[in-house]
Amino acid sequence: MDLLPLAGAGAAAPNPLRAMDDLRWRTAAIVVTVIAALEFVALAGAGVAIFGNPLASGLGGTGTAKAAATRKHVVSRPLPTKTTLTRAQTEVMVLNGNGQAGAAAAASRQLRGLGYVIGKVGDAARMDYAQSLIMYRPGYAAEGLRLGRDLHVRIVSPLDGMHPNRLHGAHLVLILGA
Repeated sequence: MDLLPLAGAGAAAPNPLRAMDDLRWRTAAIVVTVIAALEFVALAGAGVAIFGNPLASGLGGTGTAKAAATRKHVVSRPLPTKTTLTRAQTEVMVLNGNGQAGAAAAASRQLRGLGYVIGKVGDAARMDYAQSLIMYRPGYAAEGLRLGRDLHVRIVSPLDGMHPNRLHGAHLVLILGA
């Protein structure tokens, strides 16, 4: 016994109201989807305009991971300077960062013997530096690299954590480590 009605024998006719209702829902869903997509594009554009393109540093060839790895034990590349000072014109502040009594005084005598002008000699803010480092004021990268070569110090970088006016006129800072 077949319970399905035959097409011609008493089958229910398609409901035109239901077909129209389905069309309205489909149209509404498409319109809402298009509006949501346009809002997303507008918000993404505003985010890039406000916060910048997060991929810009990676596309320039210097990624964040590469920059972080480079800072550990690499001598900075020389920055352009207007003139390179001679050793006799370069003033160096010497700070003891290893806690050994007399280390800064001994280093300043060595620097004086190499021809450098010695600025302030004293203690660093902390005494736990594992390695010696040289920091240079803006525009004195070449002098900092030369001092690094003279003393065989591998870490040479721009001033970090110290304002230039605290240098008392010195061009470079030597922090002695262990």
